[in-house]
Amino acid sequence: MNQYFTEVELADYKWKLDYSNKILFLGSCFTENIGGKMAELNFQTLINPFGIVYNPMSVANSLQALVEKRAYTEADLFEQSGQWGSYDFHSRYSGSSAEETLTKINKQVECGHQFLLDADYVIITFGTAWVFDLKETGKVVANCHKSPASDFIRYRLTLEEIVERFRDLLTVLLKFNSKLKFVFTVSPIRHLKDGASGNQLSKSTLLLAVDQLVKSYGKECCSYFPSYEIVMDELRDYRFYAADLVHLSPVAVDHIWLKFQQSLIDKKSIELMAKISKIRKAINHKPFRKDAPEYSIFLTQNMKKIKELTINFPYLNLQNEKEYFQKELNGCK
Repeated sequence: MNQYFTEVELADYKWKLDYSNKILFLGSCFTENIGGKMAELNFQTLINPFGIVYNPMSVANSLQALVEKRAYTEADLFEQSGQWGSYDFHSRYSGSSAEETLTKINKQVECGHQFLLDADYVIITFGTAWVFDLKETGKVVANCHKSPASDFIRYRLTLEEIVERFRDLLTVLLKFNSKLKFVFTVSPIRHLKDGASGNQLSKSTLLLAVDQLVKSYGKECCSYFPSYEIVMDELRDYRFYAADLVHLSPVAVDHIWLKFQQSLIDKKSIELMAKISKIRKAINHKPFRKDAPEYSIFLTQNMKKIKELTINFPYLNLQNEKEYFQKELNGCK
């Protein structure tokens, strides 16, 4: 059979993810694509507790805040057009009052701290090496919240800046939780506001930084997953992009997800994923008649499958699925 693309060789990873693991995802929206796939299949995940974060410094600052369980105060917020927010957080955590916003963001920090304390893996996706410093504080922001460009200084991080920050941070993280392992990846989503050349320089900086970190800490602790290369070499066609020609299409995300499974998820968990996927599809099943005996049998069979899975895999959380089928059963009576 003819080969019509250059297939990216995947590394022989020293360890594999499974359903018993707790996995923290941090980084760009690409992180949310893969993290979202795992969450849908009931893996134990926490995805971007600060919201989408694009640059390495903001990812590092987020992780540092989780380790320290930083308590944000009103002094850490800004007010703009009646909305209160934090430059460390996505606008989804903004609110109409300082109190509301602080409640949201400190809850995220508390949740993230507890999760990280017992996590097995941290999967980090770098999106861009370009950052914005808030002139007022001199600090890198995670999100500009559409504030005037004149409020910021924009520049590209150097390789040395990224590596130094993360070398220090990984040491802190491993003292905080010695069992942590790290998977780095670089988002294939292009930041064309930087121009084609600026985007390439940015991605190159990120790739070199990750390479140095993996070499420094060794494959027992750190690994790299080549999502960027998969898109550039295996999906080198605009049909794999969304209408904006920047973000990836669902087909492209599914392709990368398949590669991720093959290389980083153990075989038993892949088998378990198939069973959970069937249960998820059953939830989307729409019967012609809910009062038909066949529908009650269908629901009962799925309840039985859930019971068996929770007995055999006690760390699985299928409570939402159980409640759904039980509610449907009650409606059939």
